[in-house]
Amino acid sequence: MRVRKYPRDMLPLLKDAEWVDTFRRPYVKGDEAFIPVREGYDADQELAEKAPYSGRGYQLLGDIAVLHGTRPTRQDITAIRDWLHPRGIVYISGYHGEKRVPAASLVYGECGEVCHHEAGFIFHLHPLKVMFAMGNREEKLRISRIIAKSTENRTIRCADMFAGIGYFTIPAAMSGATVHAMEINPDSFSYLKKNIAANNVSSAVTPELGDCRDSLKGVYDHILMGHFDAPAFLSDACAHVRTGTVLCVHTVGEQSEEISRCCAEAGYATEIIPYRVKKYAPGVWHMVHDVVIQ
Repeated sequence: MRVRKYPRDMLPLLKDAEWVDTFRRPYVKGDEAFIPVREGYDADQELAEKAPYSGRGYQLLGDIAVLHGTRPTRQDITAIRDWLHPRGIVYISGYHGEKRVPAASLVYGECGEVCHHEAGFIFHLHPLKVMFAMGNREEKLRISRIIAKSTENRTIRCADMFAGIGYFTIPAAMSGATVHAMEINPDSFSYLKKNIAANNVSSAVTPELGDCRDSLKGVYDHILMGHFDAPAFLSDACAHVRTGTVLCVHTVGEQSEEISRCCAEAGYATEIIPYRVKKYAPGVWHMVHDVVIQ
C-alpha cells in the first residue's frame, strides 16, 4: 500500500485531500498515521498489505472501537488493537432506563469525545456516556428521503420525541424539516446541541431538554419516535396530530396491532407500514412502523 506519513492528529484535516485513496483505511501506529495515496500521486513509502481481519466484529466511532454482545476476551481485544490501533476499545453490554445510559466499560486504551461521520452527517459524542446506534444508518437515510419528499412543496413541522444526540433530528433538518427535538438525558442533550451546530441546522431545529410528554406543542406533520418504548407514548403523540401526520414508531418486533389499538383509543384510524431496521436478537427484529393518521 502506497502511503504518506503524517502526525495522527492531522487525519481529520487530510481526509478530503485530493491525493487520499478513500477506498483504503489509514494505518495508525502510535502518534503516526500512514495515509493511502491514490494512483498518480507521489508517496513517501510502501507498506506491506495486511492480512484480512478475521476476528470479532466491532463498530468504529471516530478512533474508538465499540463492542457489543458478550464480554470480549483478551484475545478479542488484542486482535482489534493490532488491526485498528485505536485510541481505545469500549465494551457496551446494553443501555438502561429512559435516558438510555450505556452500561459501558473501557477495556483498552483511553476514551473521550469522538467525531463520527456517517452518510454525510456529523455526530460528536462520548461512547461511555451516551448512546449511538450505528445499525440505524439506513433508517437515517430513509428518514431523509421521507422528509425530502414531504418538503418538496411546503415546510413541514417535525417532532423528534427521543432525539438523543440527533440521530434522526439531523437528517430530518438537513432534508428541509423544521424540527422540535426533545431529549431527557442532559449528556445527550449537550451533544444534540453540539451536533445541531456542527451540521449547520441551528435555524431549523429547536432543541428542548426534558420529558417529551411535557414538551410536545401544537400539531406536527411528522413525529419521530426512535425508542423501543414508543408505543407507551402514542397517546401523548396522538394529541398533536392531524389527518396525514406520519408517526415513525420504533419497536422490538412487529407491533402493528398494538399501535393501531393505541391510536384507535385516541380516536384515530391509521394505515401502518412496518419495516425491518436490523436484527435485535436471534429471530427478533428492530422494527419501525410508519403510521399514517387517517
